[in-house]
Amino acid sequence: MSTTPPVLAAELAQAWADIQRHHPELPDLAAPESLIGESSSACGAELSFERLLHEAVHGIAAARGVRDTSRAGRYHNRRFLAIAEELGLDHPEEPHPSSGFSLVTLSPEARKRYRTTIDRLQRALKAHSMATTAETSRTFRGPAARHGSSGGGVRVKAVCDCGRNVRVVPSVLAQAPIVCGGCGKPFRIPEPVAAVG
Repeated sequence: MSTTPPVLAAELAQAWADIQRHHPELPDLAAPESLIGESSSACGAELSFERLLHEAVHGIAAARGVRDTSRAGRYHNRRFLAIAEELGLDHPEEPHPSSGFSLVTLSPEARKRYRTTIDRLQRALKAHSMATTAETSRTFRGPAARHGSSGGGVRVKAVCDCGRNVRVVPSVLAQAPIVCGGCGKPFRIPEPVAAVG
């Protein structure tokens, strides 16, 4: 197995620490590897420093107790926008109808401030991409393959014994159990029901 994912996780953690140096109230990143393969149409599908800075906005909002999204996390409101501006992200004048101000981009000042961090992370992302492309033909994809997921960022329904459910990327669930707060049992991806013919 390639050592690239741990290297990429370490680079993500280092990039996060670089952001924390400029914004000390930003909480620690608990699981950098959870961003690998994670995808959200509202927050951005492609992993990049810009996306990491976007996630840092959410981290600071959480630390401040600010509700920065609505509509199940899809719509990024003006409170998100205000923190994004603090972190050096530019935005369109008008909000997107369904995702609000989520389409933020690095300002020239932020690009300059984080130039070394951006370059280091891009090298790690490129190495990770090359390694995963080379390994695709000889790796086991697990539950994602059985449930029609590409293994990228497609979320599937996971259920627990009390009937609650969550949408989750299968690779994230495979890393460690996600435990239901209601019954204390782990969420699992149900096996597909065979058609009766």
